[in-house]
Amino acid sequence: MAGRVKWVTDIEKSVLINNFEKRGWVQVTENEDWNFYWMSVQTIRNVFSVETGYRLSDDQIVNHFPNHYELTRKDLMVKNIKRYRKELEKEGSPLAEKDENGKYLYLDFVPVTYMLPADYNLFVEEFRKSPSSTWIMKPCGKAQGKGIFLINKLSQIKKWSRDSKTSSFVSQSTKEAYVISLYINNPLLIGGRKFDLRLYVLVSTYRPLRCYMYKLGFCRFCTVKYTPSTSELDNMFVHLTNVAIQKHGDDYNHIHGGKWTVNNLRLYLESTRGREVTSKLFDEIHWIIVQSLKAVAPVMNNDKHCFECYGYDIIIDDKLKPWLIEVNASPSLTSSTANDRILKYNLINDTLNIAVPNGEIPDCKWNKSPPKEVLGNYEILYDEELAQGDGAERELRSRPGQSVGPRAGRSRDSGRNVLTTWK
Repeated sequence: MAGRVKWVTDIEKSVLINNFEKRGWVQVTENEDWNFYWMSVQTIRNVFSVETGYRLSDDQIVNHFPNHYELTRKDLMVKNIKRYRKELEKEGSPLAEKDENGKYLYLDFVPVTYMLPADYNLFVEEFRKSPSSTWIMKPCGKAQGKGIFLINKLSQIKKWSRDSKTSSFVSQSTKEAYVISLYINNPLLIGGRKFDLRLYVLVSTYRPLRCYMYKLGFCRFCTVKYTPSTSELDNMFVHLTNVAIQKHGDDYNHIHGGKWTVNNLRLYLESTRGREVTSKLFDEIHWIIVQSLKAVAPVMNNDKHCFECYGYDIIIDDKLKPWLIEVNASPSLTSSTANDRILKYNLINDTLNIAVPNGEIPDCKWNKSPPKEVLGNYEILYDEELAQGDGAERELRSRPGQSVGPRAGRSRDSGRNVLTTWK
């Protein structure tokens, strides 16, 4: 039994367990010596907590960074991206360039967002500039569409927010924190339905940043045709793509699960909008992902025992502009269809091949740069060391349809395609 990886998980999903068993790994309990622990976000808090945590040895790895929430909590993600933009502005970086209306030309990829209750007065000021706009409210720490609602009147948030005597928000301690974002009310529709993209991104290290994009992402469709009509604001089957919500709809299809592969989307867009604008869209999606990771890299606890597979949610509007909606620390491993099960099994398989090379006892001292042959359906999205070595810090190149911009380019290094972005 010596030399075989000992694994633990507190997420009882077949796509995980089948992958561990296929490798001949040995299941143990968390109180025994283990090498690999695929854990929930709740458990990771305990592992790294000051009071109850313990020191991991060099032959132990886990599937979350200690403070992953800097990217995966809705409010912290926005806060970190805002801070990143300001820092680039201070440095005089061309990436932080703005148009005549004060909008970022290249870093405007998150909808206008405020934290509630903290930013209530700022939100009201913005709301009054365009009182016909629709906003979406989300609790900061919840997933799967829980607690989300849409508003188009200030009075609609009054019931849980406003103290009539002082005309101010009730204290943070008595109310759950929410983010409120300008709703993308012109989403790209296919078959009249709204959809978003779920893309998987693996980060093996933040300093230097090295991340991989999984080629087999998918689109999640609403079951009810989209309408911007305010009379349908309460109908989440129109507005929220989360499978946890849509599977309860009368029109939910249990065979395909209301999902399309990203490849199908690409083919559809190439045939309806053209190849060039489709390529530009996907370049911009990759750009958004890399910039969001760069935004949190300085604050992320880059523990050598950690890797992370994130679920990115992207919405595309009818002008083919992609928007980052949120990033999930524990993307669902529940399979709603047969294709889903295959995809998620392969996702875990390819993730393990990168995180635990050759299926051998982990060694935290290795440089976390696996050979191309083991990447499977992952492709390297950004490698900071290679990008800098390749002279990526050179002049900005032009993006299709724009005069100047952070064009994501591909360069060759040791036979590998590396997405390099300019900063």
